[in-house]
Amino acid sequence: MKEVRDIIVCEGCDSVYARVPLRAREVARCPCCGTELERDTGSQQQRILPLTVASLIMFLIANLFPIVEIELRGLRSQTTLTGAVMALAGEGMSLVAMLVLATTLLFPLLQLLILLWLLLPLQKQHRATGFAWLVRIMQSLRPWGMIEVFLLGVLVAIIKLSSMATVLPGPALWAFMALTVLLTVVVSFDPRGFWNMVEGVEEREQKEEQKQELGAGELR
Repeated sequence: MKEVRDIIVCEGCDSVYARVPLRAREVARCPCCGTELERDTGSQQQRILPLTVASLIMFLIANLFPIVEIELRGLRSQTTLTGAVMALAGEGMSLVAMLVLATTLLFPLLQLLILLWLLLPLQKQHRATGFAWLVRIMQSLRPWGMIEVFLLGVLVAIIKLSSMATVLPGPALWAFMALTVLLTVVVSFDPRGFWNMVEGVEEREQKEEQKQELGAGELR
């Protein structure tokens, strides 16, 4: 199948349009159905990799350090996210434990690793292996990352426990707060921006190949 560049197909009504350069923060919409066709990402393409790395650092802190420390009658107890999952499984709530593990640990981590895999080669002007497949997987994982729901549940539990015991927030709780903000920004990045970045890389590669061919022709 021949790839046609500078063409946009509406996801809502399948109308075909020629791609035009967008001004800063401009959004192109389909005149027929109003579906968003494309939006200017501005400097977001340059920010997405540092934000992804920062999210991974916060993710590690959130999972390696205690979330909260509870003190009651001289006894202290603290736990990490992994410890909470194991405690749920030990209490016979294996299904809940699996949901917490998947939505707060596995899916967000997989999203960040896929982003890193896609973005690092683009910084070196290369297309990552399995690019199209990984972008689709990342899109399908978006609804399943629920770190903000977990954070809200932790905050509600802290408020309720504070009347019965001394509750001290751990480093992981602050890391979860930062991670929630970072992931909101990172995951909101339009996947079509990846294709635009790849197209730019491929165009530069084609120009370099043409220059090399011209140079080889002149030498002959």
